[in-house]
Amino acid sequence: MTGALDLVQLRSFVAIADCGGFGRAAVALHLSQPTVSQHVRSLERGLRQTLVERHGRGTRFTPAGERLLAEARRILAVHDDALARLDAAGRRTVVVGSTETAAEQVLPGLLTALRGAYPGRPVQFSIDRSTQMTEAIERGSIDVAVLLALGPQTPGRPVGTLPLRWFARPGLDLGGTVPLVAYSEPCGMRRRALSELGEAGRVVELAAESTSLEGVIAAARAGIGVAVLPSAGAAPDGLVERTDLPPLGVAAIHLAVRRGLDVDLESAALGALETFFATLTAPETADDPH
Repeated sequence: MTGALDLVQLRSFVAIADCGGFGRAAVALHLSQPTVSQHVRSLERGLRQTLVERHGRGTRFTPAGERLLAEARRILAVHDDALARLDAAGRRTVVVGSTETAAEQVLPGLLTALRGAYPGRPVQFSIDRSTQMTEAIERGSIDVAVLLALGPQTPGRPVGTLPLRWFARPGLDLGGTVPLVAYSEPCGMRRRALSELGEAGRVVELAAESTSLEGVIAAARAGIGVAVLPSAGAAPDGLVERTDLPPLGVAAIHLAVRRGLDVDLESAALGALETFFATLTAPETADDPH
């Protein structure tokens, strides 16, 4: 057995589990996939055990790998907690997480507010799906997260809503079966789209699915099908809003924070989001005669 476990290698190992594979772990850690693979091989050599094995077209952890994963989480948690306590100067990077679908609209204002409240303090963003963001908040690896809430289990406090709208390539024929482009499960927007179309008596075909927002939009731009996205502004480039399909309502936006977060930091993030959503509703309020 090795004399010491390398923290960098352990962090790569945990990221493989959290992100769902070597490739996504590499992207999340800003490393190359061969580097992540090398980290695993180094751990296997040191421990003299196989930790990851091929399973069909993918990989899975061996029993030894599962045991190491549990230990690695504990080691990294103790290490990160110690660093946080030793950060007497308060220069720790603020890690802000956001779902892909909310990032473009919400994050610019949030970044401005945090930089204003903490000048000179580094801010790092982590953009992923709501499931991964929720798990990261629970682990404490993200300080604050902006989550799309389409179910009762979403953590955090509601701070506003974004309309859910249909988007497709101009001229896409939706006269018969509706070809749907959606996120891979789990996805609340996908489930709502299927539910609303079903209640309206429309026949639906899942034409394409993707694990990323970029993939969903690319498929819709290619004319493969219609996509549902939260939007408070203009349609994505190359797409137009479709109003001939059942209305989807709105998606709540939640602000979730890790346990023990500085109250002032939470307040700054909350204030930024409340300001953002107030600007969205202000024109409607002004035009309301009541």
